[in-house]
Amino acid sequence: MRYLMLLLAAAASAVSTAPAHADFGDQLFKLTADDAAAGDSFGRCVALGDNVVVVGADGDDDAGTDSGSAYVFDATTGLQLHKLTADDGAIGDEFGYFVAASSSIAVVGAPSDNDAGSDSGSAYVFDTNTGQQLHKLTANDGAEYDRFGWSVAVSGNIAVIGAFGDDDAGTNSGAAYVFDVTTGQQLRRLTANDASSYDAFGYSVALAGNIAIIGAPGADGVIGFTGAAYVFDVTTGQQLRKLFAGDGADADHFGESVGMSGDIAIIGAPWDDDAGEYTGSAYVFDITTGQQLYKLTADDLAEEDHFGCSVALSGSTAVVGAFYDDDAGVSSGSAYVFNATTGQQVREFTADDAAQADQFGVSVAISNDVVAVGAFGDDDAGGNSGSAYLFDAAPCPGDLDGDYDTDQSDLGLLLSAYGIDDGGDLDGDGDTDQSDLGILLGDYGCGT
Repeated sequence: MRYLMLLLAAAASAVSTAPAHADFGDQLFKLTADDAAAGDSFGRCVALGDNVVVVGADGDDDAGTDSGSAYVFDATTGLQLHKLTADDGAIGDEFGYFVAASSSIAVVGAPSDNDAGSDSGSAYVFDTNTGQQLHKLTANDGAEYDRFGWSVAVSGNIAVIGAFGDDDAGTNSGAAYVFDVTTGQQLRRLTANDASSYDAFGYSVALAGNIAIIGAPGADGVIGFTGAAYVFDVTTGQQLRKLFAGDGADADHFGESVGMSGDIAIIGAPWDDDAGEYTGSAYVFDITTGQQLYKLTADDLAEEDHFGCSVALSGSTAVVGAFYDDDAGVSSGSAYVFNATTGQQVREFTADDAAQADQFGVSVAISNDVVAVGAFGDDDAGGNSGSAYLFDAAPCPGDLDGDYDTDQSDLGLLLSAYGIDDGGDLDGDGDTDQSDLGILLGDYGCGT
């Protein structure tokens, strides 16, 4: 007991003299294009790959009005590495409307490309190391207004491309396509087994390994647009299950955004009305069972925030955008971090130069302990020139209670386990001892 009291005194002294610092949640960089111009909408979509950030700018005009572009940045330094443009870019293609990245591959959607008719759409594959275009992807049954490339996802050698305007099962019933990005070959076409008009299947897509989630925000409901999401095995094309909100209602638009990591999925419903009109929500599911685990809402939700307009997931960390949040002015926007294993909100991210109409949170991504957030309404280089922000999402080494910081609560947990069990084991040696206390004290204040 006397030894524990000495430890407590030493801990209190060390905490009182430890320098304050913050890791998790720090803004690292603000990204802007080196040729930024008004109306570029840089930040419409963001993606994280192998130590790179890819940012779409579908309003860029290099090959004509709204031909579009995308930019590759080093996630460690914030330096721009490449500007990506289609080798056949044309007026109105909206190249960069959606982007995805995995390892050294980027996939960029151009949903208004006209190769198979007006707004039939296409997508392009790039090497992010060189900026070289590798393939142009189009559906083998592409038709006008399919909007192929509206959503894209890539994992390993496989890409999934959404085409919510496809009409095979009725107007805007939607479809999604699976491609091999090494060859550019289309492997299969995915559709819901209960497809119907205006489902908008393919409005959003996510991919991890051989499992894909396809959002259909127009599905179901008496009036419509309650929304659903579908889980597929992309190696076989088999639909595994259909996901829907346990409290879904007409016009929630569940499935407007989707994300996944391992066996967990997050689905956005940005028109949900739980806390007022269009406040929005997001849902966490176990993909293997189809069970809804949590409904996520922000602790400061307000009308028309559209929380859930964008979602991302990595491990146990979920990020949800609310691009119409008004904390720094009308539609300044914000993004929220949740612990997906508990459903607990742990942070709200805002830009350090947030301003009205920035629409920060219109897009989010998370990978390798970095969060990227797009703000396509930012005006630094003219109206809607756009920007994106990187935040530190590295876990705090001394965080024992899972709240993404190291504080008095963690110290209490460690001291209560000291010399008794492994409840405060931070160094992985199977017990709680002086080494663990040193780690926690050295990390004290992280994330706060």
